[in-house]
Amino acid sequence: MISTMSFVAAALVCALAQPEAAEEDAAERIKAFCIDFNWGPEGFAPPGMYAQASAPKHFEWYRDMGVNTIQTFCVSCPGYAWYQSKVAPVQPGMQGDFLSELTRLGHGAGMKVMGYFCVGANAHWSKTHPDLSHNMPNSIAIPFTTEYLDYLCSEMEEALTVTAIDGFMIDWVYNASHFYPDREYTWLECEKRMYQELFGEPFPGEEKMDEARTLEFNKRALARAWDRIHTSAKKAKPDCIIWLTCFDLQHPQLEGSRMLREVDWLMNEHFDSQKLLEIRKIVGTGPKLIQCVCGWGDQHNAAAVLGDPNLKDVGVYGFARPDTETTLPPDDDSGNARNIRAMREAFRGSEG
Repeated sequence: MISTMSFVAAALVCALAQPEAAEEDAAERIKAFCIDFNWGPEGFAPPGMYAQASAPKHFEWYRDMGVNTIQTFCVSCPGYAWYQSKVAPVQPGMQGDFLSELTRLGHGAGMKVMGYFCVGANAHWSKTHPDLSHNMPNSIAIPFTTEYLDYLCSEMEEALTVTAIDGFMIDWVYNASHFYPDREYTWLECEKRMYQELFGEPFPGEEKMDEARTLEFNKRALARAWDRIHTSAKKAKPDCIIWLTCFDLQHPQLEGSRMLREVDWLMNEHFDSQKLLEIRKIVGTGPKLIQCVCGWGDQHNAAAVLGDPNLKDVGVYGFARPDTETTLPPDDDSGNARNIRAMREAFRGSEG
């Protein structure tokens, strides 16, 4: 039986050690990967394509990779949940409760486990709410209406509450209105209602929605969406991590956005790491910065980024579409596979 004095001494040692341990954890480089269920051979993966995925097998793959952060899915782009959701439709044929099981295994190995939401696209929402979405499959298609934000934030709050994830990545966080310059658009009735909400005045007519006015509309829509996401997530789990990934950090919609400074983790998905260094001048020391080094085939060069002294203090991340049968990334001669091997060598080589 421990004496009172011994107990107090032990408690004091633990208390003194905690700040140092916290500092070490804060300084640890993020080493993350995602086996990407978003995409199939042709566009978004149809529901059930990867439903046979086994949480234990995926965990073993991530552990062999040497990651300290697993990024998997709350809801993937097709719009189906990878946990037992009561808000979103559940991935048909899913084995067990994939997200919860993978989270439990990851936490048992000292890893963080992050979910995922595609904010700008959800095939199920677009199909069931055609009046609230542009008909653009596999694209950024959803205007940030209050109806959609209610649904999205309900999913986020639920996932943070019923699973033990540490947080989630948000992707394609751009308002869909006239997003692609090479496509033809008409203003949806829901977007006209959004205009009234965002500007406090009636929609002025399509002829008056020039490029500058449309951009201001999109920036206000994005700001409102970010406020809803941030408030909902932190209310559900105050210490959760919100991780923003951008394929274009310099997109006009993001210019001056508070989101870039207020997210916990901020990632440049584009293969040009200079884009991340440029954004550092804007966000300062707020969010943790991450560079994606795998996912766009030969356009990414993991070995070069991992060896770049200018990037030694930023986290690294990769993703890869899995084989439809094994649900794991194929080990072939593709650019993604070569980048995975470079990441594995770097991650495992730094364990000691």
